This record gives sequence, C-alpha cells and structure tokens, in this order.
Amino acid sequence: MKSRLTVLSLVCFTLSSVLRAAPAASSTPLSSFATSAEKFHEAVVLPQFERTPEEVAASTDKAIQESEAALTRLAQQDLAKVTFESTIQNLDTCTTLVRNTADRLGLLQETATEKALRDAASEASVKISSWEIGLEYREDIYQAIKAYADTHPQLSGEDKLLFDEILRDYRRAGLALAPEKRAEVERLRKELTQLTNEFNNHVNEARGPIDFTAEELAGVPSSFLESPGVRQPDGRYRVMANITWHAEVIAANATNEETRHRAYLVRYQLAKDTNTDLLAKIVAVRTTIAQRLGYATWADYQTEPRMAKTGATAIKFEEELVTGLQQKFTDELAELQKLKAEETKVADAKLEAWDIAYYTNQLKKQRYAVDTEALRVYFPYQATLSGMFRIYERIFGLTFSEVTPPQVWAPGVQLFSVADSTDGQPIGLFYLDMFPREGKYNHFACFPVMQGLRRADGTFEIPIASLVCNFPPPSADKPSLLRPDDVETLFHEFGHVMHLVLGRAKFGRHVSFGVPQDFVEAPSQMLENWPRDKAVLDTFAADYRDPSKKVPDEVIDAMKRARIATNGVLFRRQLALGLLDLALHTQTDPEAKVDVIGLTNDVIKRVSIPPPPGTAMVTFFGHLAGGYDAGYYGYLWSLAIAQDMASVFQASPDKFLDVKIGRRLRDEVYSAGASREVNESVERFLRRKPSLQPFLNFVGVEAPPEKKS
Repeated sequence: MKSRLTVLSLVCFTLSSVLRAAPAASSTPLSSFATSAEKFHEAVVLPQFERTPEEVAASTDKAIQESEAALTRLAQQDLAKVTFESTIQNLDTCTTLVRNTADRLGLLQETATEKALRDAASEASVKISSWEIGLEYREDIYQAIKAYADTHPQLSGEDKLLFDEILRDYRRAGLALAPEKRAEVERLRKELTQLTNEFNNHVNEARGPIDFTAEELAGVPSSFLESPGVRQPDGRYRVMANITWHAEVIAANATNEETRHRAYLVRYQLAKDTNTDLLAKIVAVRTTIAQRLGYATWADYQTEPRMAKTGATAIKFEEELVTGLQQKFTDELAELQKLKAEETKVADAKLEAWDIAYYTNQLKKQRYAVDTEALRVYFPYQATLSGMFRIYERIFGLTFSEVTPPQVWAPGVQLFSVADSTDGQPIGLFYLDMFPREGKYNHFACFPVMQGLRRADGTFEIPIASLVCNFPPPSADKPSLLRPDDVETLFHEFGHVMHLVLGRAKFGRHVSFGVPQDFVEAPSQMLENWPRDKAVLDTFAADYRDPSKKVPDEVIDAMKRARIATNGVLFRRQLALGLLDLALHTQTDPEAKVDVIGLTNDVIKRVSIPPPPGTAMVTFFGHLAGGYDAGYYGYLWSLAIAQDMASVFQASPDKFLDVKIGRRLRDEVYSAGASREVNESVERFLRRKPSLQPFLNFVGVEAPPEKKS
C-alpha cells in the first residue's frame, strides 16, 4: 500500500532532536521555521551526516533494505487490482527516498574532511547506483508495472508524464531484450558505475603543487601571495594547479610566460597516468551498452530523453556555432597575438594555449580599462553574498534567514532557511560551504541534499540544497575578495539552489534537477546577467575600504564591451569541450581502443587553441564521468534559452529587479521543475515562442538578415 512506503526512512534527525540543538551565537534555532511548516502541511527533516565509514555503510544498507521490503510488497500485490498509486507512484516514492540517501552520501564524498569517510561514501555511491540499476531489471516489479500499463489507463498531467517516463526507462534499460542480453546490459551498467566513480576519484585526488619564486610570480596579485598556505617556509610560493582559482590567477596575471607555461602543463597533465586507459574503457563500455539497447552510439542513447533527442542534433547545433563564430574567433586571436607581439617585441610571436587568459586580461586592461583584479575591492565576499541574497529575495518573493545547523560536515558550513516573503510559508533550506580545504571538491557546484518529497498523507518534506564553492579565503588583513567572474559564478550556482528549493512537483522524479540535462543550466545561466547590470550592482557592490564608492558606470560599460570582445575565444573553447565529448561518445566500434588523448586534442586543435604536446585535459575533465557525458553541449544549448529568458527582464521598466516577472519565473519555471515539458514552461514564462536573437546579441554576432517570405 502507498502508506507503507512512507515508513521508508533516511538516517535523519527527528524534528525533536533538531529543536533540542543549541543555537549558534550568530543564528537562530529551527523551531519557528519547523512550527510554521506544520501550519502549511509541510515537514522539516534535516539529514544526519554520517561521521564514520561504519555509519556510511549502515545507512546505505538501511536505505536499500527498507526499499527492498517496500518493493517486494509492490511486486507481490494482486496484479488484477493494480492501480496508479500501487505501482507507478509507489515506485517513484521508493526511488526518491533512496536517491536522497545517495545525494547525501554524494555530498560527503565531495566534501568530508576525512579521506576515509570520502572513500566510504564513494563506495556507498557505487553500491546504491548498482542497486538502482538492478532495480530496473527486477522482473517481478516490471510485471506489476506492465500489468497496470496493460489496463491502458486514461491519465493526464503529471500522472501521465510519470507513467510514460517509467515505461520509457524500462525500454531503455533493456527489459524488452531476451533474458541473457538483458543480464549483460545490467552487468555492463554496474561496471560502468564503478569505472566512472574511479575516474571521478582520480580527478578529485589529483594534486599539482608548483613552487615559484616571487620573481617568477611577477604580476600575480598580492592577495594571492598572501592567501593561506601559499607562502612556504623557504620563501617561495606554492601554486596548486588542481585548484581552479589558483590556476586561473596564474593564467590571467603572471607576466612570466614560463610561469604560465609550467602551471598550464601541470594542470593539464593531472590524472593523465590514472585516467587515460580508464577513460578509453569507459567509452568502450558505454558504446557496448548503447548498441545492446539498439542505439548506434552512446550519444544517441543519452540524448533521447533530452531536448536534443539525438547525437546528430547536438553535433549539428555545436558545429553551426563553430562556423558562426569563426570570423569573430579569428579576429579576436589576431588582437591577442598583437598584444603578445607588442609585449615580447617579437612581431610573429606565437600565441599559445597558456597565453589566452593572460592576454585576454591584458586586453581588458589596456583596451577597455578593465582590471579584474583591481575590481575585487568592490566585491568582498560577505557583502556580495548578502547583496545577492537581497536581490533573490526581491525578485522571487522570498526571505532568507540563517538558522542553527544541528550538524554539519565541516567547520564553517552554514545553514539558511527560505520562506515566502508574503505569507511566511517555508520553502526550503540550503547549506553554504564556500572556501577550499584539503580533499574537498575543487570547483563550484550545487549538490542536492534532500529532494522535495510528498508523503502519502499529503505532507510535503521541503527540499534541501548545498552550495559548495572554492572562493579565495580571507587573509590576515583583507576579507575574501571576489573577481567579477567569481560574482557571476556565485549568482549562477545559487541559481541552482533556487531552482532546487523552489520546486514543488507532485513526484520525486519531477523535482527541478529532473529537467532535461540540456536545460538544467538555463535557469542559472540566465541569472549570470544580474551582476552585469549597473542597477543590480549598485545594491551591493562597493569598495570595502570606502563603501561610498560604487563600481563606475564606465567600468560596467567597459566590462560589457570587453566580454563581447572575447566571446569568440570563450565560446569556441566551450564548443571544443562539447565536441570532444561528442566525439568520444559517437564511437561505433566498442572493440577498438580509442586514443582518447589524441582524439580529443585534435578536436581542441580544430575548434579552439591547439593544446601543447603531452597535455591531456580530457583526463582531468570530470564532466565526462560526472553525468555530462554526451551532454556538455547542453551548456550552450541551455545558454541560448537562458539569454532568451533574460531578455524578458531586460525589456521591462524595472529590468532585472522586476518583481512581477521574477514571480512569473518562479512559478512557471523554477516551481514547475520537470512536472511538464520544459518547452511549455519556457513559453509560459516568455509568453511567446523562443527566439535565438537574444543569444546572438549576447555573443556579439550580428543576426543574419531575415529571409523574405
């Protein structure tokens, strides 16, 4: 029965234990938030993060065992009396609860302070993924689902969508295959889970320490040199090439070309020894799985449930942009080469891969008077975070409040509640883990902690997200200061938080992160436009030494012109990544060992800047094993949609601070999640058909003249 599935539990604090927790000095207890939730027929259920490998193993086993019991009841019901609730909805509830366990452990895998705990969480993630794959091949459950499908139910709305998707899942899992072929696909998928997890672990564990003298780091800002852990006892400075912001600071600022060269080579040889053969094996296994299921390539298999639908459509989209950006790309490279020639006094100086970020930064400084390093004084971390909160509170009609976390996975992690600003209805919770530390995920991402879940009695367990970042930490005499790009990253990643916590779909499968992968970035990419707008910046950006000083109008205008001036290089780089991903995943011979480095470096050479010999950026490209395989094209696919949605704000009198449009965005896109086709959600928000023109305007490429009918 449906009600029995609600007893399936995660390892959670009971609400009473949450309320007994002593509040931190800087925040308030959760009691009022939880009490308010009850009034709206909602529940606040915080996870208890495992503290030892043994706890990880125990909670993993508990989730699987309880789910197995519930699924057995589903399978053993009278097949002559099956209903939507007893089959389709029960299956969704069960998998959602286990997915919440996997999400929690996935967060620990990326953020726990102890390696043993990270390793245990990694093993647990593999175990859960393997169990989930096995679930798809349980004949008894499939027969119960099929028995309901054979009744030819007349469904509509979210019920029909869930029904159709689950039947599609079974087809894609190979349930229509003969038993021996089905078993082979199941085995291969479990093997793939193990392989991709190993690839990701190698990326996360890769280290690239390089020690430089002060002279070798000429041009690098003092804020970096003074950062914790950089200055060494021998007077040299340690750069960690595996830490993204370290690498970016050197690439953009070091005047010594050999310094940039060394840092580039180290970063793009990370995990080369461990991941080269592993990636080739991953590609072969993916190709085999796809072909066993009747698809020509892994790209065709992966794109079927997405907006693109086929690998060929994704490639066509990318290649058309490559062609469309060719002239702009060529012109921009010529400008960067001129700068290098002027600086080196060598007329035919060759522009190398490690020069791009540096001369792009020089172009911004010289041509557009934009010194991104100097602009950091306007973006102290805490003031920027608070300012962003106020903006999102305004446009989405929300209130954020820091609350006391009963438990966190690392020191310094904060917890915030989200409520509707009109009636106080609790909306969600989110954690912040914002600065780098040893062993932590080294980029920027929103990780789900608890997907929104509607219980059998109608009570809604509010969703919980976590924002994991690696911003420059504060130094002894300066606060953490962000670059403009960091601020855009913050607005983007927090957009994912909003997308998750605002979701109010009926079923777990239809939460916000359940939208097609080539759309999931759009709601966040759109929000990158906010910190580029003068009116928005004036609400929070100010020189931390003199808050009366705002970012000058001419600087904001120059930043826009500088961005457009370098969009060709930027987007050709993105296209190279998307196309190398598709090149790997449109292989048709699973027996042939793919030269993953040679193949992908050739794509980079054709589309972007030729990579130096010996480098293998693909082995450190975590997206390939992190869910973006045959999906990286989606960043630009979704960006086109994002800029179209942003244009609605730009055309309004209040522009990016328009509360009516913000509320429409919340209701039609964020809250809807995957509960309907995303094309419908986008059109409801736009109130028109989608257009590519805003994207072309953003990139700085003139739209082709309209054809006369």
